[in-house]
Amino acid sequence: MLTRKQHELLMFIHERIKETGVSPSFDEMKEALDLASKSGIHRLITALEERGFIRRLAHRARALEVVKLPEQATTGAPRGRPGFTPGIIEGGGRPAPVQAANDTRELSLMGKIAAGTPIDAIEHEQARYPVPEAMLGAGEHYLLEIEGDSMIEAGILDGDLVIIKSADQANSGEIVVALVEGEQATLKRLRKKGASIALEPANRNYETKIFGADQVAVQGKLVGLIRRYH
Repeated sequence: MLTRKQHELLMFIHERIKETGVSPSFDEMKEALDLASKSGIHRLITALEERGFIRRLAHRARALEVVKLPEQATTGAPRGRPGFTPGIIEGGGRPAPVQAANDTRELSLMGKIAAGTPIDAIEHEQARYPVPEAMLGAGEHYLLEIEGDSMIEAGILDGDLVIIKSADQANSGEIVVALVEGEQATLKRLRKKGASIALEPANRNYETKIFGADQVAVQGKLVGLIRRYH
C-alpha cells in the first residue's frame, strides 16, 4: 500500500508524462508536493521504485517511467493539507508497523538521533509507522528515535520517536534536526547569534555548543513525538 505522498507523486509523474512526454524535474515535484527539500522527493522515488511502480531509465535526463498504477488510482494535482497540531501519542510500547488508514499517514523511521553528543547522520529507512493526520501538516515528515537525555526538560526522552517535518530553514528558538559539519546529526533548540548558530540542550547538565553558520545545516523541525513505555 502506498502512502499518500507516494501516491500523489506517482500520479503527478504519470499525468506529467501523459501531457508532455517527459517526467517532471525534481524541482517541479518538490513544488507540486509542497516539500521543503529535494531529499524528500529522493526518498519517495526510491520507495516507488522498490515497490515496482516506477523505473529509472539510464542515460536519459528526467529518466523516470511509470510501470504501473495502484488499484483505484485517482488523478489530479496534489492537494495541500490542513494545519497541524503538535502532540504526543502515548502507549504501552512502540506501535507495530501497519497499513495506514484514511485518517493516518505512514511515516518512515529513519534511524536514531542523539539528544546529547551528536551521533552518525540520519540513516536509511528502517520501518514505517502510522501517525494521525491531526498531528501533521503539509510537507514531508519522518520519524527518528531519540538516544540520550539532553532534551528531557523539553519533554523529549530517551527512546521517544520524534516526528520531524523536513525543512532546511528554522526560526531561532525552534527544536530542529541539525547536521553538524556534514557528518553528525543531533536534536537541539536552535539559537541564531549573529553569524553563529547555537545548538542548545534542554538539560542543565549539558552545555550549549556554538558553531559557524556554515557548520550547521537544518534538516527538519520537531512537530510531535510518540512515546513508548517499558
